[in-house]
Amino acid sequence: MPKIRYNNIDNVSTDKTLKEFKQWREQRRSKVKDYSYTVPKHPPELDYLHANRDDTSITWIGHSTFFIQYYGLNIVTDPVWAEKMGFQRRLGAPGIPIQDIPPLDIILISHSHYDHLHLASLRKLITAKTLLIVPDGLKRKMIRKGFHRCQEMKWWDHMTLGGVKITFVPAQHWTRRTLFDTNTSHWGGYVLETNHSVTTSAAESAATTSDKDGSSTESRKNEASESSSGPPVLYFVGDTGYFQGFKTIGERFDIGVTLMPIGAYDPEWFMTSQHVTPEEALQGFVESGSQLMVPMHYGTFKLADDTPKEALDRLEVERERLGIGKERIRVLGHGETLRIRHEKGKQD
Repeated sequence: MPKIRYNNIDNVSTDKTLKEFKQWREQRRSKVKDYSYTVPKHPPELDYLHANRDDTSITWIGHSTFFIQYYGLNIVTDPVWAEKMGFQRRLGAPGIPIQDIPPLDIILISHSHYDHLHLASLRKLITAKTLLIVPDGLKRKMIRKGFHRCQEMKWWDHMTLGGVKITFVPAQHWTRRTLFDTNTSHWGGYVLETNHSVTTSAAESAATTSDKDGSSTESRKNEASESSSGPPVLYFVGDTGYFQGFKTIGERFDIGVTLMPIGAYDPEWFMTSQHVTPEEALQGFVESGSQLMVPMHYGTFKLADDTPKEALDRLEVERERLGIGKERIRVLGHGETLRIRHEKGKQD
């Protein structure tokens, strides 16, 4: 039986020829990059995270790995605690040691690339109660690897667990783990929402704490966390190039917080269809109608020729050019937790 091969919207191709790959490698030899800047490491708030059952919290582990607490559920995205990716060592230690992660209810996998799906990490995180959610076409492989509590989803499929509705949404990318399984499973992002999800987002709440002259208060700091009257709709983008799906997803969901990739874009002629630039990340953020953006997919592994500082600098320049309020882009350090407290009496 022939294998199903998955495609992008409008069949946008991410295929690259051997000639193009060699051209990139040749160009790379002439580049001199400064990797002196590293993503700040924050001591994780382990006591809070293990005790928390009420707040929405988002802790960046590194790359596309987040520990998320949402409506009482503990969730990890794209779990990668690996010390190396190929021949490249990790640029910074994971934000939380894997043994200190609270017991998980759900693990979300955006696609099967090695920097988003690390089997050794999965084996350390999975318990009998953990549900593994993967894109269509990947379940059979995961069961063969011993992960039997596994659910696969097609684009726009949704399921509800513990009062949280999880929808698998499109992205523009590709996937492969061996020479023979290119695009035999899909790729995408996830949207989390509840019946209590409201239009008041973390960013909007932060804006209400501004002084009369418009200057932001200390609300952006962890100890003065944003609040909302219910969990915001949360959009984990996964890995993607810029595509029309940002607008479509924004039309279907009232997004409060977006976890958006900004790295692995250089050289742009090679990466354009599969990874957004910082400028495209902000364009997708705006088109999705989201209120708060948390950058990811930078500063952990050397996957392309851009550096963490380059990605952040370009993001800041474009933010200013577009006139996006500084409080709407929340740059986290590894191990840093964004808390979104919910007003008492506003949720059951």
